[in-house]
Amino acid sequence: MSSGNKRLAVNLVRLGEESGNLEEKPFKDKSNHVNDIDQQKSRSSVSVTSTRSSSTKITSGRSLRKKNLQSDPLEEETELSLKTDFTANLRANLNVNPKVVEEEQSTEESDSEEQSDEEHMELSAYERERLKNIKANAKFLKSIKLLESAVSLHPPKKKNQSRIVKREKPQNTGNTVVRRSMRLQNVAPSQVKIEEQTPTVEEDVRRIKPPGPIEMIPINQQDDDKEMDHFLTMWTSISQHGELKLLALALPSYENSLKKMTLRTEDVAKVVFGRILSVAIHPSESRTLVASGDKYGNIGLWNLEDNSAEKEIYIFELHSRHVSSLSFCPWSPAHLLSLSYDGTVRCGDVTRSVFDEIYRDEEENFSSFDFYSADGSVLIVSHWDSKLSLVDRRTPGTSYEVRAPLDLSSPRSVSVHPLQRDVCVVAGAGDVCVYDIRQLSHRKPRPVVSLPGHTRIVQSAYFSPVTGNRILTTCADDRLRVFDSSSLGSTVPLLTSIRHNNFTGRWLSRFQAVWDPKQEDCFVIGSMERPRQIQVFHEDGNLVHVLWDAENLNSVCSINAIHPTRNIVVGGNSSGRLHVFRNKSS
Repeated sequence: MSSGNKRLAVNLVRLGEESGNLEEKPFKDKSNHVNDIDQQKSRSSVSVTSTRSSSTKITSGRSLRKKNLQSDPLEEETELSLKTDFTANLRANLNVNPKVVEEEQSTEESDSEEQSDEEHMELSAYERERLKNIKANAKFLKSIKLLESAVSLHPPKKKNQSRIVKREKPQNTGNTVVRRSMRLQNVAPSQVKIEEQTPTVEEDVRRIKPPGPIEMIPINQQDDDKEMDHFLTMWTSISQHGELKLLALALPSYENSLKKMTLRTEDVAKVVFGRILSVAIHPSESRTLVASGDKYGNIGLWNLEDNSAEKEIYIFELHSRHVSSLSFCPWSPAHLLSLSYDGTVRCGDVTRSVFDEIYRDEEENFSSFDFYSADGSVLIVSHWDSKLSLVDRRTPGTSYEVRAPLDLSSPRSVSVHPLQRDVCVVAGAGDVCVYDIRQLSHRKPRPVVSLPGHTRIVQSAYFSPVTGNRILTTCADDRLRVFDSSSLGSTVPLLTSIRHNNFTGRWLSRFQAVWDPKQEDCFVIGSMERPRQIQVFHEDGNLVHVLWDAENLNSVCSINAIHPTRNIVVGGNSSGRLHVFRNKSS
């Protein structure tokens, strides 16, 4: 055989062996192959033939590697055995001398040893063992066809398929009011007509009472008519008395009389259902009869002189909203007058056992009233929407005689001067003004004088009950003020400003300081201090006395009333209870 054929045979044999080695190398990095190729190119620069053979070897090595990456482990063993047989047959057919082959390969043994050393340096024993285990596991999984079974049991989920729940659209019954934005419609609020909605069952219960008189039938006791008849008889008998004589005491004597007043357990009772907003005391000197009005429109009457086991309390449902003003007529105590936010004023006449309706205006909200005439037949009523009305009870019907607008925001109370009955003082939101009642007409009357210094809402303003020389105001700026009204000129000087906590909060009735008819230089007001108490102040600002009882008085008495001749003080709280302080002898 010629030398050229020998070289060709040697190269083919070496190519077969190297291809076998490539089959045994699993997943070799591409960068390592490139380095190996460069090294082989540098070492095979002896002859052109060896260079061509090395390039052929590199090309075949790359193709075999790509094939190996895509082949199966079983196919690798089959191809390896075929290539080994091919190499042996080639040697036999070409009659190649093994010694010649060994001589040709001797120059490259050192290179292969270096290459194997580099491979051992790159892959550790752990990594080689790991690759071996991966091949074995893959072969085993393929033999039992586990992957195909898993795929058949769990088919792949379809992507981007969210669960859509279709909701049924509510059927339009035709009664639903569609709310639309006036801003988006470019419509002014004054141009939109609001549809009237039918009131619910709860609103029907508390709507305004029908016009006309209401019989004196209590809602808490309807079975026994004899007791009610006895109560009405008692009320009628104690109302027949002469003119009351008011005797003022010296301040020390008045203070001693206050110290004798106590609160007993039997003098505490729940008279109405809701928060008390008004309290009145019958002026009788022989019996103690008190009345209170709550925020639900109920009026409760309590006879404290009843010696029975159960307290004699009668509740009448006369109004539908707050009863803010309540008073026995001083000249005819058989009449009990009540005013409510619902726009009605009623007069209870015990002689006829009926509550007459003397003034009604469903479009108005009343706040307070006082007696304008000397005999109590004409009333002056204040409205929340800045108006004053004169109502004559002797005139048939339920309308007013005169109504005048005021330049005063939200009047809360009105008080008539006890001597100059053409003058009244009105407390509003942040201001107190004195008006001449004779100037009331369809035009806004100018106030006679304004009382300065009030920075917040004024809850009440009252003339002193005997002479009218003082005006007492209760303001939300935590001040009680006493003004000198003896001379109603261009100004009314401020006499006293008393620091007092008037912040009652949302759930308590607001404080209203009231004069004591027996001692017109002293007044009474509730307190937020503990222990719970009712305070008595002098007009100079000094605290005269504190009425309290740790056992029987445990709440704030926001609304208070004082008997005109006897030592009796009644305080009402926000749960409908009355507390009556009086002398032990009474």
